[in-house]
Amino acid sequence: MTHQEQIEKTIAFVKESLTHAEGGHDWFHTQRVYNNALFISKTESVDAFIVSLGALLHDIADSKFHDGDETIGPKIAREFLFKMNVDSTAIEHVVKIIENISYKGGNEKQAFNSLELDVIQDADRLDAIGAMGIARCFNYGGFKNRPLYNPDIKPNLNMSKVEYKSSTAPTINHFYEKLLLLKDKMNTKTGKIMALDRHNFMLQFLDQFYKEWQGIS
Repeated sequence: MTHQEQIEKTIAFVKESLTHAEGGHDWFHTQRVYNNALFISKTESVDAFIVSLGALLHDIADSKFHDGDETIGPKIAREFLFKMNVDSTAIEHVVKIIENISYKGGNEKQAFNSLELDVIQDADRLDAIGAMGIARCFNYGGFKNRPLYNPDIKPNLNMSKVEYKSSTAPTINHFYEKLLLLKDKMNTKTGKIMALDRHNFMLQFLDQFYKEWQGIS
């Protein structure tokens, strides 16, 4: 099986697996991350095959939808890639990417590094900011039945991984606890350029949100 055939089979597998996924972590999210990753890859010296598989499988079983279990996604990806006879070195690389791509509160030390991870991480973070990031943020907040905003509950910028994962704070707080921080956490030159416009759009949105919050603007 050629690399292209393996990528096509991975696309079909992910589409089917995420059929009933929450709207911000569904196949369309994965597709956007995949497209972003391929675009960023054009300016980076990376293995495009690893980038493709890593981007497509990065959210195959997001731990937030599996009682916080971070082992399920890597396990599913490993078993699927093994069945496709993907090279063992490539499988291990993809699994490491899946294990280390998550934000996890931003205070967790990343245990693995590679240029391919840098590219996919930027692609994933781009989908967490800008107009798409705003839409996904409120979609997930609604999914978790969180309030839109409560001025009495301040953002927590020093959360541990456990605190971040168990937070029930209003959706607006997530802008300050993650989304607005991502611009300065991008890895690649292309990712940084793409993030700037999306970051500025979020600032404009927040400015308008606060103007309208009292209902008199």
